[in-house]
Order: sequence, then structure tokens, then C-alpha cells
Amino acid sequence: MRILTKKTFSLWVKPLLWLQKRHFGNILNPAKLWGQKPVLFWLVALFFGYLDRKKSPIDAVIRSLVCVRVSQLNDCAFCVDANGMKLAERCHSLEKIKALAHWQSSDHFSEQEQAVLAYTEAMTLSDQHVSDEMLAALATWYSSDDIIELTALVSFQNLSAKFNTALDVPAQGFCSLPIQPQQRSHDEK
Repeated sequence: MRILTKKTFSLWVKPLLWLQKRHFGNILNPAKLWGQKPVLFWLVALFFGYLDRKKSPIDAVIRSLVCVRVSQLNDCAFCVDANGMKLAERCHSLEKIKALAHWQSSDHFSEQEQAVLAYTEAMTLSDQHVSDEMLAALATWYSSDDIIELTALVSFQNLSAKFNTALDVPAQGFCSLPIQPQQRSHDEK
């Protein structure tokens, strides 16, 4: 990581770190950075916790597809690793997981998933823009409130991936599946 992490953390942060260690067997690398700013850490944790709740109007598999795709597009090694593990837990199709980086040319994705992934890429890639047609396609499956929540999820994952990429947060070996970022040529970067 590009910033040294502290050896000790505030009492405000320790409960979250304890939960991570209990759940993952280790403290997550980004938490070592966010934990240096307790208020930000709690806000980020609560925000993502809300977006990834069981009663979300966005299906759990679709939420994970979004998180991994944004992670791939941002070349975030930690995010692909951690979100890939969650996708593997939720999605029972190895073919779909392997095809995510090239979803446009795959028949493993439903129309709904394709609409969500197109919207996700339009929000994430600086050379693309969200269109009225994309929103109309999403409206086939989602209410306006649901689209706002989906937009928040894509935005959050972009924040997380950009934070981790900027500070060179490494993967932790959570996901052993072949979930590689989309390889772009030098001309596209």
C-alpha cells in the first residue's frame, strides 16, 4: 500500500475490525486505511451495509455482478478479489463469472443483467454516458427508487475501487476464480 497503516486503531474502529477478522479471518486491507479516519470508516461501512442488505430491491447476484464489473473496469485488485468471492458465493454459474469481463458477447446474462451492466459501464467509464434509453430499459424491472439505489451502488463501488487503486491496496487471496479485469489496449487507456 502507498500509505503506511497504523498498528493501533481508535476504540470507535475496533468493533468493525473485529467483525471483519471474525468474518474473513483477517482485517481487510482497505479497513486499515479507512480505519485511520473513524468517521469516514463508519460512514462507508454503513453506506455499503445499507446497499448490500438482504431486503435490497436489487437482486444479490446483480449487486455482485455490478461490484465485480466496476472493480474490473477500475483495475482494483482488492475489489476484484473481495467482490469476486461474494459473487462466487451468490452466483452458481462459473461460466457467467468467467464471462463477466466480456458480458456483451456472452449468452450467460439475462436481459435484465445486460441492462444493468450497460448502465454500470456507462456510469463508470469516462468515455461513455448514461442515456435515456438505458434508464428506460432499467425501468422494465426497476422503479425510480430502485434505479436511485442501483445508481448509488455503482457510485459507491466506483468510490471504493478508486480509493483502493489510488492507494495500491493489494488483493488478499479471497477469490481463486478466474475473474480478471477486462484487458484494454494502450490506445484505449
